[in-house]
Amino acid sequence: MAVSDELELTAQPVLTLERRHNQREDLHSLARLCRRFKVVGIVVGNPVHLSGDVSPQAVKIQAFAAELGEMTGLPIHLWDERLTSREAHQILYEAGHARQQHRRIVDQVAATLILQSFMDQGSGIRGQGSEKPWNDTENA
Repeated sequence: MAVSDELELTAQPVLTLERRHNQREDLHSLARLCRRFKVVGIVVGNPVHLSGDVSPQAVKIQAFAAELGEMTGLPIHLWDERLTSREAHQILYEAGHARQQHRRIVDQVAATLILQSFMDQGSGIRGQGSEKPWNDTENA
């Protein structure tokens, strides 16, 4: 999980949420974190195939994101996450982190990259309202 500053200029990592066996618990945990950090919109990494085609995992994530949006009442924005884990590993490697440490923080770095990419494209969350979520893969 990552959050932005109030001006939506920079993304910062927050934590890695450990998934539970019960999806409802995951949704409740995320909803609590959204309240804690005063979240106004949620950017969800959309794991499409390199070709841009929707993957089976993307279908699951999109359903999860829709439920999260219903539970929190916040706008959901799906964002292409292709190659963010690879880029996160590269950043950690270049920063001198041992490979063994990557697993612990790679998701936080990837979440930060996804959110920063969303903001860099001028897709600010505050200005988006609750219209249909913009999805990079639909407009590619």
